[in-house]
Amino acid sequence: MNIDRPEALERDELIYLARLAEQSERYEEMVGYVKAFVKKTGQDLSVEERNILSVAYKNVVGARRTSWRVLNSIEQKEERRGNAAHKQAADQYRGEVETELRRHCDDILNVIDTDLIPRAANSEARVFYAKMKGDYYRYMSEFAQGAAKNASGSKAEESYLQAFEIAKNELPPTHPTRLGLALNFSVFYYEIKQEKEKACDMAKSAFDEAVPELDNISEESYKDSTLILQLLRDNITLWTSGEGERD
Repeated sequence: MNIDRPEALERDELIYLARLAEQSERYEEMVGYVKAFVKKTGQDLSVEERNILSVAYKNVVGARRTSWRVLNSIEQKEERRGNAAHKQAADQYRGEVETELRRHCDDILNVIDTDLIPRAANSEARVFYAKMKGDYYRYMSEFAQGAAKNASGSKAEESYLQAFEIAKNELPPTHPTRLGLALNFSVFYYEIKQEKEKACDMAKSAFDEAVPELDNISEESYKDSTLILQLLRDNITLWTSGEGERD
């Protein structure tokens, strides 16, 4: 198995290498293997493969979101201290992180639109991919400015709404993909749109619809669904007490 030429490997070999990269926390290489196995198939991804895709990009982008927040905070502190040189250095460094964030977000959005949505085999897959689009446009809107921020926010909302309509009509209230969508969509309204009442209503509605159905949930979904329900409940508590948000 020649790991230096992923395009020459079989799909099952690429999936194995993606798992190895995950376990060794080499997420940029994981993304490379994931993109290669997506290109290898002409059919939709399995649930496990979708999760591998999600983990790869979430870690690559998540690390840079954390870096951006740290640098943004430092820049503001240096400005308050009146240290122009340090503020400029933090600003330039933050700009580099923004370039990387934009590149990785554009990358996964292109993979979703080009390779994944056209092959989506069922409602769960369509919701999963539309939700991912919403997530990565939301991440872009976190650091974008002016018209770019508005454009990313609008595309995030459009993608979330597409996913929401399918989920509401075709997935049960306890389905982890539907609950995960409600969690992230409500965070979008709270954090990006600053529509706090709408965010609380969405989270509470998802929670209230799912809880009575927990006895009917499949064993394989129970752990994921109950974890997301806990996150929804945590956000509702935080938001109604005015403290903040969890995504």
